[in-house]
Amino acid sequence: MLKILDRLEEWIMSLMLLAMTSLAFMQVVRRYIFNTNFSWNLELTTVCFAIMIFVGISYGVRVGSHIGVDALVKQMPAGMQRTAGIVVVLLCLVYVGFVMVGATEYVGKMKEVGIEFDDMPIERWQVLIIMPIGYAMVAFRFLQILWNLITGKTTSLHLADEVADAMKLNADKESA
Repeated sequence: MLKILDRLEEWIMSLMLLAMTSLAFMQVVRRYIFNTNFSWNLELTTVCFAIMIFVGISYGVRVGSHIGVDALVKQMPAGMQRTAGIVVVLLCLVYVGFVMVGATEYVGKMKEVGIEFDDMPIERWQVLIIMPIGYAMVAFRFLQILWNLITGKTTSLHLADEVADAMKLNADKESA
């Protein structure tokens, strides 16, 4: 089941990027070759971008690509790193909970008001629902990390390491 969710995240992000690129290309061709445009193109591109971003946040948590300040934590013994990771994940879950509740309330109010997009006959809440869904996915990913920390499957959060990446890139350039 987790593999399905993993692939679904990747497919959604890929399809949204493809759609955004196609829409932008189509708009450029229509504007500069045919001297016309689709009024709904920018709004649909924005919708695709929003979906990609909110799914991408969850994906970033899963693959450990979010930036974190962990210089102090890396100096700690493995047991303390694990404890620090658990505290950090719990704080992240609290934050995600606040944002998810706020996003859910916002979507509910938008549904009550019933505002549509300017150029598409879609109510805004139907697109904005991606916010609480995206943050629910983020919460799920943090719960996975928390479980791995508690059960000892991992000892740290495995955040993106920009220094190691830069040094590897530099070493690759020098060897080429």
